[in-house]
Formats: sequence, structure tokens, C-alpha cells
Amino acid sequence: MSQKVQMPLAAPSVGAGFWATLKRDFLLSYRHRGEMANPLVFFLMVITMVPLGISPEQAILASLAPGMIWVVALLATLLSLDSLFRSDFEDGSLEQLLMTPQPLYLQVLAKVLVHWMVTGLPLTLMAPILGVMLSLPESGYMPLCITLLLGTGTLSLIGSIGAALTVALRKGGLLLSLIIMPLYVPVLIFGASAVRSAIDGFPIGGQVAILGAFLATAIVLAPMAAAGALRISVNG
Repeated sequence: MSQKVQMPLAAPSVGAGFWATLKRDFLLSYRHRGEMANPLVFFLMVITMVPLGISPEQAILASLAPGMIWVVALLATLLSLDSLFRSDFEDGSLEQLLMTPQPLYLQVLAKVLVHWMVTGLPLTLMAPILGVMLSLPESGYMPLCITLLLGTGTLSLIGSIGAALTVALRKGGLLLSLIIMPLYVPVLIFGASAVRSAIDGFPIGGQVAILGAFLATAIVLAPMAAAGALRISVNG
């Protein structure tokens, strides 16, 4: 009698695990559309209040616009970071994620990518409209979009480290802010200065190159640091 040989089940590929996490987090974000809209509403409300609270004069608003838009975008990104790993930790799926054979680096990168696409990308697309409200000069719109596109990605990646370190704490929002806010300062400085330089007629290639270097470095290092922080936070 011939015996049937059972072939072992092939482990899912690395790419399949990355895309599965990406699609799952997109679906969860869509189901919690209210939470997803909070940073955008905050961004819109603060920028709307600036002319009312400071001055409606176009010259004053134009001088404040680059720094104000960047500061509010930074705070809006920070507002949504605490929930990056929180829901997975509370329902136990984060522990399962740590035990899977898939590289945790890619799983974290997928989660950060979703966070950027539902927070940083909409903020970038909304920024020119709010620039009109702050009388931002025409020469500042393209640099604003470019710097926010690079900068918000870096903010999400850096923020994932703080979110991973504080995921096991009940009220880790304040600690999260204290951990990552100093790391946000260089991104804020170069992002706002690039827009200001463009408005003043100076080249912005240097600032954009530095923001690109920040993003490239964060893509390589931040998911590894966040993965190690998750193991420490969950396993104690």
C-alpha cells in the first residue's frame, strides 16, 4: 500500500504578513472614522482660531503662517499617536503579533504607514487650504506641501517609538509627549524654515534634503526601536 506523504504547510511570506497587517489596520481605521477625524478637526479648528485670537491683518498672518501650520500639524500628529498600538494591546492581538514568525520590524512599519496615511497625508493635503486662511504667500504653498509630506512621515515614525514605550501604561499620553517632543524639534525647525526661506526668495534645497535624510534614517531605525520597545513593554 502506498502511503500519502503530507507536505508541511508553507509559512506565509514576509510580504504577505506586511500587507495583511496593512489591510487590517486600514479596516480598523475605517471602522473608527470618528477617532481618525480628530487630528484633522483639531488642525482645522486651531488654524481657524488664529486670525480671531491674534490679528486679522494679512501681513501678520503671513509672517505667522509657516511656523503656525507646522506647529499645529505636529500637535495633531501627536494627538493620534497614543492609539497606535493601544487597541492591539488591550484586545491581546499585540501579544499574538509578537509571537508570529513574521518580522516585527515590518509589522510595525505597516502600522506606522497606516497611521501616516490616515493622519499625516490628510494634514498635508489640507494645509494649502488653511494656508489661504492665514494669507500664506503663493510662493510658500509648494514648499509647505513638500516639507509636510516628508516631515509628517518622520513624525509618525519617531512617534511610534514613544507609543511603543508607553503602550502598557494606562495614562501614557503625557509621558509620550515628554519622550518624543524633543525629537520632533529638528523636524519642526527645518520644515518651518524651508517654507519661510521660499517665501523670502531663498533656495530650500538644503532644508528639503535634511528632511529627506531624517525620513530615510527614521524608516531604517524607528521601526527597530519601536519593535524592541514593544517587546519590553508587553513582556516586561
